[in-house]
Amino acid sequence: MTLPSPDAPLKIGTRGSPLALAQAYETRQRLMTAFNLPEGAFEIVVIKTTGDRILDRPLKEIGGKGLFTREIEDDLLSGAIDIAVHSMKDMPVAQPDGLALTTYLPREDVRDAFVSLDGGKLADLREGAVVGTSSLRRKAQLLNYRPDLEIVEFRGNVQTRLKKLNDGVAEATFLAMAGLNRLAMDEVPRTAIEAEEMLPAVAQGCIGIEQRLGDDRMSEMLSAINDTLSTQRLAAERAFLGALDGSCETPIGGLATIDGDTLTLRGEILRVDGSEVLSDEQTCSVADGAKLGVEMARKLRSQADDDFFSWLN
Repeated sequence: MTLPSPDAPLKIGTRGSPLALAQAYETRQRLMTAFNLPEGAFEIVVIKTTGDRILDRPLKEIGGKGLFTREIEDDLLSGAIDIAVHSMKDMPVAQPDGLALTTYLPREDVRDAFVSLDGGKLADLREGAVVGTSSLRRKAQLLNYRPDLEIVEFRGNVQTRLKKLNDGVAEATFLAMAGLNRLAMDEVPRTAIEAEEMLPAVAQGCIGIEQRLGDDRMSEMLSAINDTLSTQRLAAERAFLGALDGSCETPIGGLATIDGDTLTLRGEILRVDGSEVLSDEQTCSVADGAKLGVEMARKLRSQADDDFFSWLN
């Protein structure tokens, strides 16, 4: 295997937000450590995506979260970059022909964070309070918990969303604990919401690395930094997601945990207005995680009325 060097650096593709860059830097550092390489042996290539350019409309109206990956994947297919680094909760289950998600870094905190400038908790919100979120999952979960709340569209990176709070667009919002931790934003007033109260998005808190199929050099390098536990957990969660609709802009929550050889999967689907939630929890061997994910999705689908999945249209 020919290792990258300052004269022939490995090109890492990423979005340009502070969080996306932090994830690319973590990937670079892990590869540097694994192969004893200098920083100059890697080049961070920032790619502007459609999802980054259009911030005034809900994602579902402009094509879903795949808009955060399409241009990056095009550059990966063309050879303009060698690998792509993604937030796994933004990744649809199906990859373009010729590409594969082969590597997951150790998972961060999976929980959602409730963010309010006064440092209050979700339970402290006044009746009729305005809460900002762009996530259909969070919107549905919140309305199921507190149907009196007013939900407004709230897109942008961490810094943009905090500015919107300061501007009075909403009284509170949600972020991922993983993102705040990776950005070391200890100053942000937040309260972690336990998964028992708000089930996180499938694959939340995990960084995934995408490569071209048949690129043996990249496969060998990436295998050195792949986290087995994250891979096993995401196999179950993403199988659950894929058997439902395969995207990531719908009201679906899922979380797998592992204890020894036993995997526990929790999953839920919700109506967008929060009026109904269907959930399940089962255990199996770690090796059967993906199979359980599919079975759980089918079970929840069988319990839903014909119009339950109107958000897929």
